[in-house]
Amino acid sequence: MSKQKGFTLIELVVVIVILGILAVTAAPKFLNLQNDARNASLQGLKGAIQGAASIVYGKAAIDGVESADADAGKKVEGIDVVYGYPKATSAALGLAVNGLSEDWSCKNITDSTPPSVQCTFKGKTAFFESGDSCYVQYEQATSSAAAITKVIASGASCK
Repeated sequence: MSKQKGFTLIELVVVIVILGILAVTAAPKFLNLQNDARNASLQGLKGAIQGAASIVYGKAAIDGVESADADAGKKVEGIDVVYGYPKATSAALGLAVNGLSEDWSCKNITDSTPPSVQCTFKGKTAFFESGDSCYVQYEQATSSAAAITKVIASGASCK
């Protein structure tokens, strides 16, 4: 008589239970892709704005308007500039950054010093669930500082 070799039903069930426990504990680490994608998009927009602002500054330097203040009303290729950088308006940034108005929603913040623009995902407000804020902020250049672009991503839905 030959003896059959193989796994019993109980052994198979135990293995399946162990795999299920591992899946439940490991899956959340891999399922946070939406927040990672959101944060990567914000970082990408920050880089696009910084790159566009640097190009505008270079063109302003060539035209000799890199020291003009906000009251001078200078333009570089139709873009309003302040100290050589794009003015902090959604219109000026829209001209400087290709596709900004198609994919992003920007609003002017005029009550801040220096003036700034906040851009977030099109069709969304800058605030997500439970007051989390996710946006890119562009601050206008001043006589003593270049334009600043930063990502504001506070809260669990942004990180």
